[in-house]
Amino acid sequence: MKKTLLVMMTFLPEFRAILEALAPELDIVYCEKQPPTEEDLKRASYIWGNPSEEQLSLCERLEWLQLQTAGHDRYVLPGVLPKGAMLCNCSGAYGLAISEFLLAHTLVLMRKLHLYRDLQHEHSWSHLGRIGIVARSSVLVVGIGDIGARYAQKMHALGARVFGIRRQVDKKPDYLEALYRMDQIDDILPQCDIVALCLPNHPETEGLFNRERIAKMKQGAFLLNVGRGSAVDTEALCDALESGALAGAGLDVVEPEPLPENHRLWNIKTAMITPHCAGGDQFGEIYPSIIEVWCENLRRLQADEPMLNRVDIETGYRV
Repeated sequence: MKKTLLVMMTFLPEFRAILEALAPELDIVYCEKQPPTEEDLKRASYIWGNPSEEQLSLCERLEWLQLQTAGHDRYVLPGVLPKGAMLCNCSGAYGLAISEFLLAHTLVLMRKLHLYRDLQHEHSWSHLGRIGIVARSSVLVVGIGDIGARYAQKMHALGARVFGIRRQVDKKPDYLEALYRMDQIDDILPQCDIVALCLPNHPETEGLFNRERIAKMKQGAFLLNVGRGSAVDTEALCDALESGALAGAGLDVVEPEPLPENHRLWNIKTAMITPHCAGGDQFGEIYPSIIEVWCENLRRLQADEPMLNRVDIETGYRV
């Protein structure tokens, strides 16, 4: 009997042809226009996409879940995946788009363009004083994965001194001045003008930037977050922005999310907030990268080779 591959994301015709040529032995079910049926879920050996917990509870034969996102935190919770099912995320597909998003926020904040935009709305021809220069700045990238590494490379190319934080320290890339372990973060944090958080949601990263750590940041520094809002104490961040201890923040993720309409963060002029959209491009550059990761992992599965971005269900980290 053929194994069933359930595709739960829009699959454009040109990519369907590639997939079907790659796996003629599979029964491929596309579910972009309607949710999968109960029978589809019960038959699925492989799923591509981000199914709900309720849908996964029906997956009696699931062997492999390939996510369309880099984030995988809710899928490693106890009892979410059927026993023995392999989990892979889509890390590597989002680095280009999100690193450019980080770069854009960096330039806007340092040049005070967001504040000049506010003055434009007020019809005010005013100067806001001193601005930052990327080429003279020190940057700390917390989380040197695909996204963090690409942002670090861009900042290095612009002349910044870039430092990195990674859970496990091995060979230092040429674009970093130095590479530190997570428990060494306070050694470098007070020196840095820009701190970019590119972290997954994990018990070890929750509350990493609490009130005490935010207080250790350099006076007038900028905080960027494209990982998970749970890494930052939102109230402590608001206090630091309102007091001027931090010069600004660029936040694509917040805690809580979505941010309540009456939250004071909305009204802090030095904060730029976007609705967790840094990795979305509506079938632009990211979409082909997702499909490339998926198809490569299918090839590897067929060849019994190590999978890309396989997640250890016990630790919550990639293997």
